[in-house]
Amino acid sequence: MKVLSPFFSVALTQSTLCAAQGYTNESEVPYYGLSPPVYPSPVGNGTTSNAWKNAYQHAKAIVSKLTLEEKVNVTGGFDGACVGNSGAVPRLSIPSLCFQDAPDGVRGQEFVSAFPASIHVAATWDRSLMYQYGNALGEEYHDKGIHVALGPVAGPLGRIARGGRNWEGLSADPYLAGAGMGAITRGIQDAGVIASAKHWLLNEEEWRRNPGNLGESESSNADDRTIHELYAFPFMDSLRDGVGSVLCSYQRVNNSYACQNSKLLNGILKTELGFEGFVVSDWEGQHAGVASANAGLDIVMPDQGFWGNKLTEAVNNGSVSTDRINDMATRILSSWYYLDQNKGYPSNGVYANDKKHDPVDVQGDHASLIREIGAAGIVLVKNTNNALPFTNSTRFLSVYGYDATLPPSPWNNPSRYGGGYEVNFGWNTFNGTLVTGGGSGGSTPPYVVSPIQAIQERISRDRGTLRWDFWSENPTPAYVNSDACLVFINAYASESFDRETLQDEFSDNLVKNVASNCTNTIVVIHSAGIRTVDTWINNPNITAVLFAGLPGQESGHSLTDVLYGEIAPSGRLPYTIAKNESDYGRLLNSTISFDAFPQVNFTEGLYIDYRYFDKEEIEPRFEFGFGLTYSTFGYAGLRVTANNGSSSTAELPDPDIAIVQGGHPQLWDELYTVTASITNTGNVTASEIPQLYVSIPNAPVRQLRGFEKVPLKAGQTKSVRFPLTRRDLSIWDVEVQQWRLQRAEYGIFVGASSRDLRLKGSVRIQ
Repeated sequence: MKVLSPFFSVALTQSTLCAAQGYTNESEVPYYGLSPPVYPSPVGNGTTSNAWKNAYQHAKAIVSKLTLEEKVNVTGGFDGACVGNSGAVPRLSIPSLCFQDAPDGVRGQEFVSAFPASIHVAATWDRSLMYQYGNALGEEYHDKGIHVALGPVAGPLGRIARGGRNWEGLSADPYLAGAGMGAITRGIQDAGVIASAKHWLLNEEEWRRNPGNLGESESSNADDRTIHELYAFPFMDSLRDGVGSVLCSYQRVNNSYACQNSKLLNGILKTELGFEGFVVSDWEGQHAGVASANAGLDIVMPDQGFWGNKLTEAVNNGSVSTDRINDMATRILSSWYYLDQNKGYPSNGVYANDKKHDPVDVQGDHASLIREIGAAGIVLVKNTNNALPFTNSTRFLSVYGYDATLPPSPWNNPSRYGGGYEVNFGWNTFNGTLVTGGGSGGSTPPYVVSPIQAIQERISRDRGTLRWDFWSENPTPAYVNSDACLVFINAYASESFDRETLQDEFSDNLVKNVASNCTNTIVVIHSAGIRTVDTWINNPNITAVLFAGLPGQESGHSLTDVLYGEIAPSGRLPYTIAKNESDYGRLLNSTISFDAFPQVNFTEGLYIDYRYFDKEEIEPRFEFGFGLTYSTFGYAGLRVTANNGSSSTAELPDPDIAIVQGGHPQLWDELYTVTASITNTGNVTASEIPQLYVSIPNAPVRQLRGFEKVPLKAGQTKSVRFPLTRRDLSIWDVEVQQWRLQRAEYGIFVGASSRDLRLKGSVRIQ
């Protein structure tokens, strides 16, 4: 029998779990549901970099001057203009820190931008745009006087196809999500704002995420290896790039609430990954006082929760040590110093919209970036007979569908977040275009360029003709002279509930009815996630289909840029679209349980999304990484080279090297380099996104481990380089509790998607 990690100490004899994880003996299968104690909470020391070292020196010096009551004060939330406001210490010029939603734009405020959602940014597969996105977000947060931006998001990762918050994250793959987490973190913090990576950890469902009348919250139960290789993996990138805050999630993990789970906070985050910043609770996500403090929580929101005077009492009676309360305050103030927010910061520009005020305009020129990202994240999945792009002769269009126009009344539902308002474009009643999702992650557009507005601008410029019907399920037969019929539908999702379906009858009927009368029907889907299309995708009258995502305020302009060929589409799917909803199996729905202590067992282990489809040999409709453009590309010249001067390929990292934020430093050493040549074999300037997949022994058959966006003129060839780090090639060894290289042969694949693998090679690690 294997010696298992202390994370799990009991064998679970379930043959399905055994098969899912690849074990040959049921006695080897880790048990889900036990989270071991890890104490004491590590004391931060600023060893990661000189910047952290200097921040800690300043923070420790000022914390030494605080009374116990003042230390406690900075660890709790208070009422204020922002969604979260920390306690201030005026006598030492320590301000109240302003925390604010959301990951795609300052929420509930005037004169702020509505950026594309994170899942749309992931669909660009463009590291540069990911950084620019984060930096523009950071500029708006900074100029509003907001200290902490609640993002980026890698939890949920996207385990459940119908997950209500998948759109807030950065794809169902940990490598792609990690690339986004790192780039967005750098962008936000380069603007001087503390990023708060969320939600730590295994926050994959909305059903019973909080305790209530039925009992406790759900418990997300996962094994040690799955936690490291899937769910913690993308957070490592954010940590390595210096994130100053991590937000812990609502639900229980292995039967311990995430914000008081000492294994997750003290063990993995602060010890294994060397986190130097502070852990903040999700709003009202604290469920105990002493337990959460000792488990590694540093600040509670939106009020003082179980702390305040009770925390002072706990320190005085020894239930919480002086070292712990000092570390809590030091970590919070270290992040403040780390981002130089002590050196002058804009005054708070966050206001309740129901009170007269002088608004602060922070939009800058971000609309042009939003338009660029919006176009780059559009995924073209069908284009028969070169239906797109439109040519100069395309001057008569018929437009159908509720998603083409603005909602009749988008502003509704006064929000409990910061006194703002929640704007829902496309709220479940098919009443308008969809540019963001719902809940605390939704943006607040200053305006929205709808598809019909942008198309009308273009048609008027070309002196063409436009006809439309936004609300009928079975529109009047198409105008016989129409060059094309455009059908706009959407798929909404929100915080607080999971989706009930990946399609809807009204929208599918609309598409089929238009296509029955129009031989050049083009379908545009604004979607918060996976949307199945098999009831109509093979209709020969449907010539083109675009997944247009959640593109933000410049939605219509981004779309027409692609439709008319000003920009060749380059988006790629950040998830797998199945032929049938049932193809997702147990990964389709959240776990509905009415037990007092509901259990959600992640028995699939590492096998979610395309990994699951590969394992079960299920043919998807459109695979992870798929996307078309207006040109064609050739692949050649695969080479795999060992890097001289890198750390050795010893199975385990050197134990004598100190851990820094992001984990063991050798995890980021580039051991090998994969190169290939990409040629634009068509006659249109376009971008290709070659993807590197690696076959790691004793793991899913292929895993994404590299990608690059490569712009190419017609006939042009470029070489693309994919570095492979120690982490990229390692598995998490539950016995030694370390990332391990295996002495074996690794398959190397480069292609246009997870199933379109053009070049194949291998490397043997000795």
